[in-house]
Amino acid sequence: MAVRKLAPEEIQPKSFKFSPENEAFADQQIAKYPPGRQASAVIPLLWRAQEQAGGWLPQKAIEAVAAKLDMPDIRVMEVATFYTMFNLEPVGKYFIQFCGTTPCQLRGAGDIKKVLERRVGEQNHVTADGNFSWLEVECLGACCNAPMVQINDDYYEDLTVENFEKLLDDLAAGRPVKKGPQNGRRASEPQDAIKTLTDPSLYDGSRIGAWRKRFEEEAVKPADTATEKKS
Repeated sequence: MAVRKLAPEEIQPKSFKFSPENEAFADQQIAKYPPGRQASAVIPLLWRAQEQAGGWLPQKAIEAVAAKLDMPDIRVMEVATFYTMFNLEPVGKYFIQFCGTTPCQLRGAGDIKKVLERRVGEQNHVTADGNFSWLEVECLGACCNAPMVQINDDYYEDLTVENFEKLLDDLAAGRPVKKGPQNGRRASEPQDAIKTLTDPSLYDGSRIGAWRKRFEEEAVKPADTATEKKS
């Protein structure tokens, strides 16, 4: 596992304070736990702090969470640096998590990565306009729709060089984009010639009726056998 460090001091903000809305959210989270167990709320508070800070966790935000939960700073720092869901450096307006694991690689993720390197730059680099940054991550669980990326909170799947280029163009221009599969699929069903679950007996009740009859027949067999032995 790579060592995860806080962003350089020169880009760290000098202070952080929860907004009134997030202060109320924090109180609601803490109230879920018994007295003395408020540390259990550390992850949702860090997540909300990251959202407020623009997609990453400055040191002052981590310290604010620690103060809110009456925890040592180092304990909260341990959580923030362990979980990769927490970004320790600034990210772009559209933070792209690129899946580079085997299913995506077999379906052309290498070409998607080349687009990112050409258009955005190296990993963890934020473009000059502040729009994009990216990071290669482990499996995001959408293997049926590989290759794919996660952009902020949404998945974009069934990518090709062409539709990924268009997706980036639309995001940069502020145009609406389609989440999920980019090739016309609705979810993760077969792309062509869908032939699954086409047997009418799956829907008319005849199949489950046949199973019920079988179970009923098997249930009476032991009773019949016992009667024969007594005879």
